[in-house]
Amino acid sequence: MTTQVVLPKLGNTVESSIIVAWLKQPGDRVEAGEPICTVETDKSTMDVPSTASGVLLQHLANVGDDVPVQTPIAVIGDDMPPTEQASASEPTAISPRALKLAQEHGIDPSQIAGSGPGGRIIERDVRARIESRREGVPMTPVARAMVERGGYVAPERGSGPGGRITKEDLIPVAGQAPPRESSASGDYEIIPLSGVRRVIAERMRTSLQSTAQLTLHASADARALLAYREKLKASDESLGLRNVTINDLVMFAVARTLLQFPALNATFEGGELRQYARVHLGFAVDTPRGLLAPVIRDASSLSLKRLAEVAKALAADAIAGKLAPDALAGGTFTVTNLGSLGIESFTPILNPPQVAILGVGNINLKPIIPEGASEVVFAPHLGLSLTVDHQVVDGAPAAKFLQALARNLAQIELLLAT
Repeated sequence: MTTQVVLPKLGNTVESSIIVAWLKQPGDRVEAGEPICTVETDKSTMDVPSTASGVLLQHLANVGDDVPVQTPIAVIGDDMPPTEQASASEPTAISPRALKLAQEHGIDPSQIAGSGPGGRIIERDVRARIESRREGVPMTPVARAMVERGGYVAPERGSGPGGRITKEDLIPVAGQAPPRESSASGDYEIIPLSGVRRVIAERMRTSLQSTAQLTLHASADARALLAYREKLKASDESLGLRNVTINDLVMFAVARTLLQFPALNATFEGGELRQYARVHLGFAVDTPRGLLAPVIRDASSLSLKRLAEVAKALAADAIAGKLAPDALAGGTFTVTNLGSLGIESFTPILNPPQVAILGVGNINLKPIIPEGASEVVFAPHLGLSLTVDHQVVDGAPAAKFLQALARNLAQIELLLAT
């Protein structure tokens, strides 16, 4: 009896996952619940457990394949009784290393003559078979070079004229990342987009193609913000407020300000505009896998301390690749901060179906004339860049939101008291 392991639905918004690595190879014993492969979604990396106990008979997907959810990815078979195992293993008793190599290259071990003790198939037998299969196979120079570098194997026949094998016909070796291609002169290297980077690229392009993006720039007086941050840093450690950052304060102000501007706390999808009563605040996190935007649920109802705690936990999980897929879904507005990198202002790109995103720049001195004064003074100001979908958000409401946000940041202690 055999059981197919299907790729589970790893979140309400996840439609497919990319096979990153196989943790179990054909012939390996697996237990129900034991991870058999690692997959990558546009949100996180996670292991997929076996749904049955037995022997892994076959992989139904290769490393690098983008597999739709609920699709079979492996076949698990029942354990054979000891007597059957003995009889089945008599012709080969193939070594584990040889079996793994044969599976990677799509070779049937039963077609190989073993040179080991008792006719056992060992690794050198499989490698000899691989080399003999390559001889006489018509192959483009690029394809042959890619096979020789490693990371790919050639099929028996290609899609080119007369069965010629091209680079598009090559099969990635399971569990082995193909090397980066370089130019003949060494002036550059070709890095194929894959995994999350590919998904990010597609979504950025879709965002710009499907929305009418308008960006407004402003700044907020940051004197009160900086002063309050100093108070937090000097507070009693038992209060747990020392690690609250400027970005935490900005997100707190954004969440509270959005309650007055439902037009910006909204999504637009399928011709339907949804305005939300609660703020589910996404915030950009730079991770080794690319830009992710985990969501702080009900951010508008959280205290500053709790919001900061949730943000730090989500950011840590995002960087470690441990985020649950649903942790990046359901956002109604996003904040992205490049101020720590010295950026004064920029044009943030919308995260559809959200209709607005706030970019936060660094703090710079700006000349102002205080009320009742006659001389110019320089005061620190925080850069703010708001991008909206002009299909459903007009310039005036967007400007009024920025104006209100700047006022709340300039009077942050009053906002915290409300």
